[in-house]
Amino acid sequence: MRKITVLVANQPRLMRELVMATLLDQPDLEIVGELEDEASIIGTVEQSRPDFLIVSLGGSGERPHLCDVLLDQFPHMRVLALAAESNNTAIYWANIDIRSTWIENSEESILSALRGKLKASAVPLENNSHAN
Repeated sequence: MRKITVLVANQPRLMRELVMATLLDQPDLEIVGELEDEASIIGTVEQSRPDFLIVSLGGSGERPHLCDVLLDQFPHMRVLALAAESNNTAIYWANIDIRSTWIENSEESILSALRGKLKASAVPLENNSHAN
C-alpha cells in the first residue's frame, strides 16, 4: 500500500512540532519534508511532489495566495491550512477551480482529511459560518 506523502511547512515552531509528532505515529503517512521558510515551499513541492502540504492559515481565514499558485502547478496535491490562533482548519484542492471546506480542528479530523475520509460540507467555504 502506497503511503500518503505530506510536506509540513510554514507553521509556528510549536505547531509544526505537534503536527510532526502526530503524523510520525501514523503508519500510512510519510513526511517528505519539514520547512520553516515559506520561500522554499514551491521548490520543495516541485522536488518531493507530496500528496498534502500543511501550511498556516492566516487569522483572516482567507485562502493563502500560495494555494492558488501551488494548486495551479500541482493539481494532484491538497493543501491543509491550520490556524492555531482561531482554532480553524481548512483543506483546499483543485477541481476546475479551487475548493475547500472547514473541518474540525482536531487530530481525528486532520488525519481523516489526510486519508481522504473527509466528510465535506455541501456549502462552499465562502458561505459557511464557523465558530472561532
